[in-house]
Amino acid sequence: MIATVINCIAVFLGSMIGLFFHAHIREGLKEVVFISAGMISLLIGFSMAMGTSSYMGVLFAIAAGGIIGYLLDIEGRILRVGGFFERVSHRKRTETTYVEDNITIQEKRNFAVGFLNASVLFCVGAMTIVGAIRAGAEGDYELILVKSMMDGFMAIMFTAAYGIGVAFSIITILVYQGGLTLLATQLAPLMGEQGLNELSAVGGVLVIMIGLNLLNLRSIKTGNFIPALLLVPLILWAQPVISGIFHRFF
Repeated sequence: MIATVINCIAVFLGSMIGLFFHAHIREGLKEVVFISAGMISLLIGFSMAMGTSSYMGVLFAIAAGGIIGYLLDIEGRILRVGGFFERVSHRKRTETTYVEDNITIQEKRNFAVGFLNASVLFCVGAMTIVGAIRAGAEGDYELILVKSMMDGFMAIMFTAAYGIGVAFSIITILVYQGGLTLLATQLAPLMGEQGLNELSAVGGVLVIMIGLNLLNLRSIKTGNFIPALLLVPLILWAQPVISGIFHRFF
């Protein structure tokens, strides 16, 4: 768990640096920050997605996962969690220097969206999954430490764009990445190398969605596609079965 804690510290420190820029940046420069963060997200997402060996599997996972997420309103639920953290954070601020009128609807929205996008970005990559499994099963922290530096940099970019909500993604990192680390010995043999690659590819598609949102090219409810990550192991298991049935009858 020590590697995950270091990752959380890196994101928190990056968020604090980004918060300084968020508070002092001009509106015109905010667009530059959003474009920069969006382009970096696209670059990361495409590099992850291209690692797949089964485009049809990724397509099915994204489509089916998106339908499940839409029916369960996962994005709405995550945004409400972000809203809860915003209210807790705001309550602390009102005890010191802020008043209720200072918190606009757009700022509340940015808080929740920043929490959502940062949580997805920091948790869906191959480095998260492989790094957590290596840390838990082998005691190898190198990959998570490299990821921590990258996450810290992205936290600066995202916080400069969205604000303090990004810092609260450390809760998601602690629960998700920490959970993977603790369950590493059980998960490693179940996933295998192909499973990790396909899981990373599906995660890459979600990061691409974040990039499109940051660039205002399309408004995508990225959170609704999170179930796609859970469908990857099922799809890998079903592929040889489906292929066997197909070859038998056709």
